[in-house]
Amino acid sequence: MGFSFSPLTFLFSLLVFALLNSKWVCGDTELRALMDIKAALDPKGHYLSSWTINGKLCGGSFEGVGCNEKGQVANISLQGKGLSGKLSPAIAELKQLTGLYLHYNSLQGTIPREIANLTNLSDMYLNVNNLSGEIPPEIGKMENLQVLQLCYNQLTGSIPTQLGSLKKLVVLALQSNQLAGAIPASLGDLRMLMRLDLSSNRLFGSLPSTLADAPSLQVLDVRNNTLSGNVPPALKRLDEGFLYEYNLGLCGLGFSSLKTCNASDHSNPERPDKPYGASFGGTSAKDIPETANVPLPCNGTHCQNSSKPKQSASIIVGIVVFAIAVPTIGVLTFTQYRRRKQELGNSIDISDNSLIMNQAKSAYQKNGSPLASLEYSNGWDPLAESRNFMGDTHDAFHSFRFNLEEVETATQYFSDLNLLRKSIFSATYKGMLRDGSVVAIKRISKTSCKSDDSEFLKGLHVLTSLRNENLVRLRGFCCSRGRGECFLVYDFVHNGNLSCYLDVNEGEGRVLEWSTRVSIVKGIAKGIAYLHAYKPNKPALVHQNISAEKVLIDQRFNPMLSDSGLHNLLTDDIVFSVLKASAAKGYLAPEYTTTGRFTEKSDVYAFGVLLFQILSGKRKITSSMRLAAESSRPQELIDPNLHGRFIEYEAAKLAKMALLCSHESPFERPMMEAIVLELESFNICP
Repeated sequence: MGFSFSPLTFLFSLLVFALLNSKWVCGDTELRALMDIKAALDPKGHYLSSWTINGKLCGGSFEGVGCNEKGQVANISLQGKGLSGKLSPAIAELKQLTGLYLHYNSLQGTIPREIANLTNLSDMYLNVNNLSGEIPPEIGKMENLQVLQLCYNQLTGSIPTQLGSLKKLVVLALQSNQLAGAIPASLGDLRMLMRLDLSSNRLFGSLPSTLADAPSLQVLDVRNNTLSGNVPPALKRLDEGFLYEYNLGLCGLGFSSLKTCNASDHSNPERPDKPYGASFGGTSAKDIPETANVPLPCNGTHCQNSSKPKQSASIIVGIVVFAIAVPTIGVLTFTQYRRRKQELGNSIDISDNSLIMNQAKSAYQKNGSPLASLEYSNGWDPLAESRNFMGDTHDAFHSFRFNLEEVETATQYFSDLNLLRKSIFSATYKGMLRDGSVVAIKRISKTSCKSDDSEFLKGLHVLTSLRNENLVRLRGFCCSRGRGECFLVYDFVHNGNLSCYLDVNEGEGRVLEWSTRVSIVKGIAKGIAYLHAYKPNKPALVHQNISAEKVLIDQRFNPMLSDSGLHNLLTDDIVFSVLKASAAKGYLAPEYTTTGRFTEKSDVYAFGVLLFQILSGKRKITSSMRLAAESSRPQELIDPNLHGRFIEYEAAKLAKMALLCSHESPFERPMMEAIVLELESFNICP
């Protein structure tokens, strides 16, 4: 007698099979985690209404959520959204998360210790909230963390020594909390740490000598604490990057506003690994603990792991279903195997390549992405098309299109010999088009671009709308679905960027003449003013990332701003990563720390810094330069490589302009349009 299924048995088998393979039992872990996170962050449902259980996780329907190429949640960008809830421990379920941006909200409660399970996280921005409790020492296990921003909260307890295990950490910002205890000596073990801000806390004890030896450290801010003892002399290397005011107990030799130390202030020779010298309230440095065990507020809901019962229940259900289903699935699998074997026997002449191509084509047809319209056949020739920029969006895009074959040929298939520069999100190559023109081609991974296709297309439209003699011209673009990359084709600018003309040693031949410097200042101002202005075919824009590296110099020494509008294409985590470099170099306006917003006045601040750099010929702006500008002594500010060959009244005006543009208050800074008008007067002799 042959084996047969009754209809009831067959239906039951299908049900069991579906249970084992559906989200019903296994569940979508990331989707469930996001819904838990939403409930905690936005308990009243005012701001995250787009997060729904039926939403497409990586389809753009979850506001602020970005995915990687494997369809896993890679970053959450919800800064400045007005969120007033708490951060859920469910965040730990997003195993592939690399960026967490929840700053400039009103979040309350503690930082969940489970967050330490995010071992791929590189950027954690929880600053400017109302978070309380201690900093979880488990954060020290987050081996890929590069930026830890916890400033402007209400955190208490001490700084965990475990943070010294974060070997990739570049920025640690803990200022404006209620942290107490000593500064851990272990922070000096962070070889990549560039910026450490501990200001405006309740820290006591002394400065660890190990901090002075941190090789990459550029900024150490410990202002407004109760630190005491001898300051390690090696910290003098930081110059103006070492900020220590309003710590009455500190002493040291060679620091302008510190008293000279006496015998009791010197370091403890028996414990060189401990904080450098100090006494506080009759307690010596060796008696001051590096951390203090400050217990967290605890209640029945916060101290126990509520997920364990759910996990246990899920495991029991899974075992029972598995025991029932195995025999049934065995029969189904055998039957399916025999049928599949027969099919394969009849289609053995189908090549693997054809099969792969058909599968890929089917997948792309199902995708239905607007980006699909940006990939086109290699036979399309952009040089044969009209460059009419006055048409609608589609026509404008059409006139800007390059095909992948031309991009690859121009760069010799992205040869390393043509590589100009590389960053965390892009690589730029020199290339030559078929018409002989030299171009710079920026190669960007799709994972670095906005995940929402409509937003990406809007950003691309912004880039195509920019046309000004002081902006690097976008020639076109190519988006390759198959490669997962987008290519931006710009005019090549031959004389490098402005930073090449700073800190020049005499005799190197790259010293800019005075008239050239004035011309460069005018050009930069015109370029920024153009971005800020609203035009019929162009929105008003803020550059957000102006620096000497972004000012390119052409063959006639005209300045051209690069990367204008580029932030409109990129994901928030990439934009923030770029900002880290900008902030480290002093171009980031101070109000960004408290507002988290870019305005036209942010660009004006960066312009003021550039102006100081152009006048002095130096990358680093010092207080003496500002003092010279304030005191109307421009000769003390001007690059000595000019040997006095400059126009004094112009230098005085530019110095005052640099001072005003880089004023700490954005309300004191002028608009770029007014700056351009002021610079035009330089054509008229007094």
